[in-house]
Amino acid sequence: MIEVREETGIPIVELAHGRANALDLELCHRMVEVLGDLERAAAPAVVLTGRGTIFCAGVDLVRLLDGGAAYAREFVPALVAAFRHLFTFPRPVVAALNGHAVAGGCILACAADRRLLADTGARVGVPELRVGVPFPPSAIEVMRTTLTPARFRSLIYGGATLEPLAAREWGLVDEVVPADELMSAARAAARDLASIPADVFRVTKQQMRMPALSQMDRADAEYGADVLRIWMQDSTFESVGAWVNRTLKRSVRDPRS
Repeated sequence: MIEVREETGIPIVELAHGRANALDLELCHRMVEVLGDLERAAAPAVVLTGRGTIFCAGVDLVRLLDGGAAYAREFVPALVAAFRHLFTFPRPVVAALNGHAVAGGCILACAADRRLLADTGARVGVPELRVGVPFPPSAIEVMRTTLTPARFRSLIYGGATLEPLAAREWGLVDEVVPADELMSAARAAARDLASIPADVFRVTKQQMRMPALSQMDRADAEYGADVLRIWMQDSTFESVGAWVNRTLKRSVRDPRS
């Protein structure tokens, strides 16, 4: 599900969860556990990547449809926790995007401190509104931190997924590198950030993240229950099912039947 190995002193956290590394309840829980273990071990930095040709295709929508409202009630808080733990990890996190980083996969990437994308034609973006699900406050604030106000508004409402050079221009990724150089470049970026004294990096990152974290807390208090309610309602499952049928070219059963 998630494999951790060390290369040249840097832990590599690899999503290895099916072909698309899609986010489900178990993967989100495991992400929080792995990050907690690495924090307690005082890892100097972390490289987050995916196995195969996809970094992360976002939420496992078929699992969501199969699980229905009961699954959504448990899954959404776990998803929020995974985003927040990655966003607040006290040491450098470099995302090495080996392929598509879409929806929740894009948010995972944007929660990192530096993002490198393999030049494979992969797409990066957040089509949540087009799928028919609302952003949890943590996801909104991660994206707000990443983008300029105009591009934040355009990307959230438009739901576009961008090709590599456009993703770099918009600020979704910092570099586009040849695929065979991705991991070496990511390790080098991690070592560079890890060369900053640990306490200096930690307190600086905390200050940089503080406005977003404060807004997450305020928005969660005001909108969190409403967001969860929408994820659990029948019309949302109808929208998600239509998206799955339209984009994945597959049929899914009604989770409420």
